[in-house]
Amino acid sequence: MTRHGRNNTASAVYSYHERKSDEKASGYGTLHLRLGKDSIRPFDCCCLTLQPCRDPVITPDGYLYDKEAILEYIVTKKAEIAKQEKEHAKQLKKEKGEAASYSQMEELDKVQKFLAQERGVNFKNSDSASGSGLSNMSGEKAKELPAFWAPSQTPDSKPRKIPKPDKNVYCPMSGNPLKMKDLIPVKFTPIKDGDSKTSLISKTNRYVCPVTNDILSNSVPCAVLKPTGDVVTMDCVEKIIKKDMIHPLTSEKLTDKDIIPLQRGGTGFASTNEKLKAAEPRPVMT
Repeated sequence: MTRHGRNNTASAVYSYHERKSDEKASGYGTLHLRLGKDSIRPFDCCCLTLQPCRDPVITPDGYLYDKEAILEYIVTKKAEIAKQEKEHAKQLKKEKGEAASYSQMEELDKVQKFLAQERGVNFKNSDSASGSGLSNMSGEKAKELPAFWAPSQTPDSKPRKIPKPDKNVYCPMSGNPLKMKDLIPVKFTPIKDGDSKTSLISKTNRYVCPVTNDILSNSVPCAVLKPTGDVVTMDCVEKIIKKDMIHPLTSEKLTDKDIIPLQRGGTGFASTNEKLKAAEPRPVMT
């Protein structure tokens, strides 16, 4: 337990700070942590690699990915689905073979019983006459109490059934079905600050809106115009584009589906974002 201060040894107050530090050190109870700005993905970084995109693409839900990373993800998922389909087909083939062999055994058993009846042999009378009526291996008792020492009578565990795989590939962020043809190329407009020595990745402010020339960041809501892939601010969309629904750079007619809001990483401020708390579940003492 955390010690009290030097001049607070006689106090019975268990402070909030002391309780939190004791909970963290005890190993029990769920830990809650408020995320800061450094723990949140920048708006122009890939949702998979968390690095600035070299060839950015966006999904219809507004999640930004590096084209190489998201294509590799889709190919990997398709390979996993193909493997699961092969295993499922092998399982179905095995089940059909087992059903066929079981039906053949039933037919053979019927034939043997019929032949025994024709010869005048009664299984029940022969069992009681031989004194094996009380045996655990005769009649219905053979099914209730199998012989564990005989390999043929040892009960087997049923194999795990493989469900039929879903052929759809889902977005790792939104969970909606994702196809390669749904990916939309994105074009960021670099900032023109006259600093040619510093690389673009090293700069804090890297891109601007091509219409209003406002600096883009996590605190600025943005949208992607689908026909050209240009990233503009939502203020530009609300005040300029939505008046006539015309692309301000190409004068092309736009629809509501052509404006895709860009999902931001966050700023660390509760007024801008909601999901700023991380939780780590741990054992709970009861």
